[in-house]
Amino acid sequence: MVQKYQSPVCVYKYPFELVMAAYEKRFPTCPQIPVFLGSEVLRESRSADGAVHLVERSCRLRVEAPRLLRKIAGVEHVVFVQRNVLNWKERTLLIEAHNETFASRVVVKENCSYTVHPENEDWTCFEQSASLDIRSFFGFESALEKIAMKQYTANVKRGKEVIEHYLNELISQGTSHIPRWTPAPVPEEDTHSQSGLRDPGSLKVCGPGSAQGPAPEMVSTDGDKLDTDYIERCLGHLTPMQESCLIQLRHWLQETHKGKIPKDEHILRFLRARDFHLDRAREMLCQSLSWRKQHQVDLLLQTWRPPALLEEFYAGGWHYQDIDGRPLYILRLGHMDTKGLMKAVGEEVLLQHVLCVNEEGQKRCEGNTKQFGRPISSWTCLVDLEGLSLRHLWRPGIKALLRMIEVVEDNYPETLGRLLIVRAPRVFPVLWTLISPFINENTRQKFLIYSGSNYQGPGGLVDYLDKEVIPDFLGGECLCNVPEGGLVPKSLYLMEEDQEHKDQLQQWRETYQSASVLRGAPHEVPGSWPGRACWAGCRRKSGTPKWSLRRGFLCQ
Repeated sequence: MVQKYQSPVCVYKYPFELVMAAYEKRFPTCPQIPVFLGSEVLRESRSADGAVHLVERSCRLRVEAPRLLRKIAGVEHVVFVQRNVLNWKERTLLIEAHNETFASRVVVKENCSYTVHPENEDWTCFEQSASLDIRSFFGFESALEKIAMKQYTANVKRGKEVIEHYLNELISQGTSHIPRWTPAPVPEEDTHSQSGLRDPGSLKVCGPGSAQGPAPEMVSTDGDKLDTDYIERCLGHLTPMQESCLIQLRHWLQETHKGKIPKDEHILRFLRARDFHLDRAREMLCQSLSWRKQHQVDLLLQTWRPPALLEEFYAGGWHYQDIDGRPLYILRLGHMDTKGLMKAVGEEVLLQHVLCVNEEGQKRCEGNTKQFGRPISSWTCLVDLEGLSLRHLWRPGIKALLRMIEVVEDNYPETLGRLLIVRAPRVFPVLWTLISPFINENTRQKFLIYSGSNYQGPGGLVDYLDKEVIPDFLGGECLCNVPEGGLVPKSLYLMEEDQEHKDQLQQWRETYQSASVLRGAPHEVPGSWPGRACWAGCRRKSGTPKWSLRRGFLCQ
């Protein structure tokens, strides 16, 4: 199986010419990279005007592997052939490398590129990628793959440090600026021959010459969006493999997805939810993007206005942040009349409100990331269960809760950083037994449950919340403006028929298509019934529509 790796875009805040001078100091040997034993120039060529410089080198790398594996393989070092094409006019350096040692058993291909930053011509971008295909290696294929990944991880980090080392060395020696390339005057008789040297592969060989490298196709970026500094500042620490998965998935979306590309933080949540298994994360993300488009979730914060009844009786709201800077949401579930709310506003309105809370949570995470200067990608939920009783174990309510959990887990993965459950009563284990099987294992590990008053001492809320933000109803000094909930008056309940009609109509809208059909006229149904027609013979009496379910749509 071919393994592919890609590093994030690295930005050197130095001109291209100065970075090239630092790069050349890595050859023929580089003490800063101990595994690099040396290099030998195989061939070197230049275009007539000097704009294009091609160098091909043979590079020797020490094998960083267990002694037993080295002995079985019979080698202490491996040889890579590297081809560099430096274009001074375009200000680009493209590097390709492949292994010669064990080429019939293992195929390693590396590519990298140095280019001018798209938004600042005095900065230089570097990208690096590699692919590894182990066909057979004396039965040590799995071990070799792990060793290769470890080696790649080390080289990615070391490569940036080495260039920065030589940049600092050049500057300390007084070389802080190198003029850009300008074409030398060319005699008229040479003009024709010079114009034929646009293809670096057709350069005339002048003698032996240069390079070392790693990393594939260019990833489209917005500014320094995938710069390593950006990742550390906005996304947190990622291994090279995790960074590679993020870049590959983002690049795939840019090529295939029609519509707004989600932010890196959003993509990363889906990768984490699937343990950075690229195909599974891509499938989950695509389903979620389709769901968001279908339900216009991106517009939810601008369009959703909760009913006044919900604002009064829904006992939940945002309250500062926890000790790690995560936004804090407080839900007084024990004080909330879930049955009354469902009967008064309906399940769909409650689901809309829950989605709005999750959208607001993501927005607050972005704000806190900017405010605190460190990545904050999830929020904390504090659930107070004082008052929870058997009346909360209402079957339709439990069913609605499970549906909401499913929707949130499918579309807002890894947004919950911690769930603090306090004052859990004796009835809580029954509720937990009902819902816990439907909660993802990774999410369940974030639950901290306190019964009685044991949340007040060491190991309790003070370990996760500053004393200044612990709400007053939990013994703190902070006034909490979250509604207290209470019983919803039965006079506010929807009529049973209205509720059933409302829920049924919503389900029909999600399941079926709607079409206006003239009496006796055929209507072809796309999708699951291709080529078949539905003959609608619906009539209206006294202006009342007659609903007829036929092959996946409504006739009205």
